[in-house]
Amino acid sequence: MSVTPATEPVSRVDAALLARMSVNPWFAALLPADRQGLLHQAERMRLQPGEMLFRQGDALGGFYGLLSGRLKISSLREDGREAIFVLLEVGNWFGEISLLDRQPRTHDATALVASEVLVVPQAAFAARMESAAFARAIAHMLAGRIRSLYGMVEDAALRSTRARIARRLLLLARGDVTMADHARPVVPVSQEALAMMLGMTRQTLSKELKVLVAEGAVALRYRRIEITSAARLKALSDPSR
Repeated sequence: MSVTPATEPVSRVDAALLARMSVNPWFAALLPADRQGLLHQAERMRLQPGEMLFRQGDALGGFYGLLSGRLKISSLREDGREAIFVLLEVGNWFGEISLLDRQPRTHDATALVASEVLVVPQAAFAARMESAAFARAIAHMLAGRIRSLYGMVEDAALRSTRARIARRLLLLARGDVTMADHARPVVPVSQEALAMMLGMTRQTLSKELKVLVAEGAVALRYRRIEITSAARLKALSDPSR
């Protein structure tokens, strides 16, 4: 079981806090009362790099919003190697699955850098789910994640290694699970983390990234990847087009 870090109440919902969390399209689309309500009912939790918010198998906990930093959602393979499923960035809300089906946490959530998380208690989340508008918003969030999951399964089963890498970089450019309206030119992910996300060796990833560089699609930087041509990267993500 993970050790739950200490929390502190959110004293007030000011414009800066609301704006910071509204960078996420899902949160920004909520009714004003739901946005204000989630933030007002939340407590702040600080995590140090490498500290776990929860572990696979942990009890329900709360509904979480990432206020600062970055988290990874991951699990361990049978051989002890880590598999990273998604990266969570500022504005992302998560943890709803266990609150809906009342089952233990499905994966580990770990801070990659110093991070601050908003924690909405179970009871507050359940009360908010009585609102039809909020329940529809949660359903919309789950639908988006299911689409993303199906896309990853399809990539693993049907697409080449190169296409899988290109497609994941395009997804990461929009914030992975954030799915922002506009892609950013720099993806803040290390090659090691990207290899873990794609379930391939660092050597295989390095070989394919060199091809993407030669094609003019990306440039490799320290612990980040710059997308130099989104159009070229998109073409490489689906060679059949």
